[in-house]
Amino acid sequence: MVKVIYTDAVGSIEEVDGRVGDSIMETAVRNGVPGIVGECGGSLSCATCHVFVSSETEPLLSDMSDLEDEMLDGTAVDRRPESRLSCQIKLVDGCEYRVTTPETQL
Repeated sequence: MVKVIYTDAVGSIEEVDGRVGDSIMETAVRNGVPGIVGECGGSLSCATCHVFVSSETEPLLSDMSDLEDEMLDGTAVDRRPESRLSCQIKLVDGCEYRVTTPETQL
């Protein structure tokens, strides 16, 4: 089982059970989690799934690709060191992921 805990910009929390191999973005969109648009469907071409990854979650992630790094320069809210695109974070069995969504994606 995989759990994703989404916190929005004002501190509201939503916990969702995810499916192994899905992304944090897919899980949010499927479950109606506000704050993640995922306009491109996860094709790494829009940056509307920008999230801030918690320090507890960061060790679970693979390295950021050059394309993801470039896309983060075009987010609606300025990127921070903990910024990632949630379409690029695949869920692994037995893990818990914590992310915060920015004030806006568009």
